[in-house]
Order: sequence, then structure tokens, then C-alpha cells
Amino acid sequence: MSRLLHVDSGPYAPPVPVRELTAFSADGARLHVEIHGPEGAPAVVLAHGWTCSTAFWAAQIRDLAADHRVIAYDQRGHGRSPASRACGTDALADDLEAVLRATLSPGEQAVIAGHSMGGMTVMAASGRAAFREHAAAVLLCSTGSSRLVAAATVVPLRPGRVRTWLTRRILGSRAPLGPVTPLARRILKYGTMGPGSAPHMVEACARIVHACPRTVRHAWSQVLDLLDLDHGVRELTVPTAVVVGTADRLTPPAQARALCEALPRCTGFTELPGIGHMTPIEAPELVTGKIRELVTTHIQVVSEESA
Repeated sequence: MSRLLHVDSGPYAPPVPVRELTAFSADGARLHVEIHGPEGAPAVVLAHGWTCSTAFWAAQIRDLAADHRVIAYDQRGHGRSPASRACGTDALADDLEAVLRATLSPGEQAVIAGHSMGGMTVMAASGRAAFREHAAAVLLCSTGSSRLVAAATVVPLRPGRVRTWLTRRILGSRAPLGPVTPLARRILKYGTMGPGSAPHMVEACARIVHACPRTVRHAWSQVLDLLDLDHGVRELTVPTAVVVGTADRLTPPAQARALCEALPRCTGFTELPGIGHMTPIEAPELVTGKIRELVTTHIQVVSEESA
């Protein structure tokens, strides 16, 4: 289980949930789930990415919980969700289904936002019964569906075998990240964030990422290396908006454009100048605004009728 070393003050300090529960996935894996905001409000479900936790969504939760029921969960092995031997896209889809069933009433719909591996979770679950029952619309932030290692630009070389090999070695490293030092912050900022990211943003990201156990980080890096969810994109038939930063080295804008072209109902594509991979932390107001926009457009009428 991850050490919880997130920041404890400022806009990226995780808010205290109204309720916490454990959802059980298809293989019995336990998932830590947090619920924020008032009962009966429009629902939003947040799925974080590789090496992160519910703390990654602190800014969105704090804003949205004023008038939304916000559901955030730790992916298996991350945050407070114990690690599991099962590690793959089917497990990601099972886990999201489990969270939806544990937190939403039959027929209740939600906007589902996924960042990075969280977006891949959505793609993996797009054909599942629970997803189709509960998803009103989707926001995909800084994500891709296939060829992630070959497309990444973390290593400043031209595309090809050498760059892919080096990227695979870096992302799949078993080395411990150690404490959050000035050097660690610089490395993390270079690889995952835009050059103009403020120090408090870098600090928040570094604390979260460094809290992820190296065994979990390595195991999921292997899944991302072999990822092929192009079929899941084609099955994602709900309205879907896509957000990416122009300085994203892990899932560059070309990945996001490919998603938009393949999505059956892409409702918008936003490129954020100078922003890196960590869009919910680097551009919190914009990401929150996109979620609100999807709620208003796709589930506001339903929530008013049920109020």
C-alpha cells in the first residue's frame, strides 16, 4: 500500500471526504473510495493515473464538491488500495465497474473523468455493462490508447528504436524514487510537467508520485508498455471531451488528436499551451470547468427531475 505523503496545505491538499467506503472488484481486490459533496447532487467520478492517488484530484474535488457528488477512488496498488497480483486493462475495467456499482444508484448517471491511466481505465471499461449504464459523458485528460512508449518524448531523441528502448528503461525502472529533493523535483518537472509549472504544483505532484511503491510503479509500467485500447476508444460512444497540454512528454498531443479522430462522439478537443502531462494540477480551473460543462450539458436535466 502506498505511503500517503501528499501536501497538507494549499489548493492541492486533499479535502476531507463526507464518506469513505471499500469497493470490491471482480477478483476480490479492495478499492479505497472517497465521496465528497451533497447527496442527490449530480455525480462525478474521478479516475487518477499511474503512480498517483485520489490526492491528485484535490483541486477538482474542492471546487466541484460545493454542488456535485464527487466520487474518487485509488487504483489498485495506489493510495489506500492494496496491491494485487492482477495487473492489466481488464483489472482496470473491473475496478471502475466495481466503483460505479458501489456508489451510484441503478440507472444513475455520472460524468467520468480520467487522467492518463485513468483515461485508459475508461477506454478499457467502455464496453462494460456498468459503464454503459452509468456514464453520461467522459473527460479524457492527457492520455492515449496505444504505442505509449514509442510516442513519448521524455528522451530528447528522434523517434526510433533507440529512443523507444531508453524510454522503456526509464519508465520501467525498478529503482526507488527516494525522498522529494530539489533534484527529484527538477527531474519530475522535466518528465511530467510544463516548464512554467509553479513550485507548489511541482511539490504536490512530487509528493504524490514518490508515495507510490516502486513495485507498483514497475508492474503498471509494464501494462502501459504493452497497452492497446484502440478498440475501447471505438466503443466509447458517450459524449467525450479531450484535453492535452502542448508540453506533454508522456502522452503528446498527437495521441490526443488520434483519440479525437477515433472517438464516435468527440465533443471537444482542447490543447493547453505550455502545459505538461499533469493537466488537473497544472490547469485546475480549466479541467474543473470542462467537467462542469459536461455535467451541465449531459446530466443537469436528469438531476433536476430527481431533486
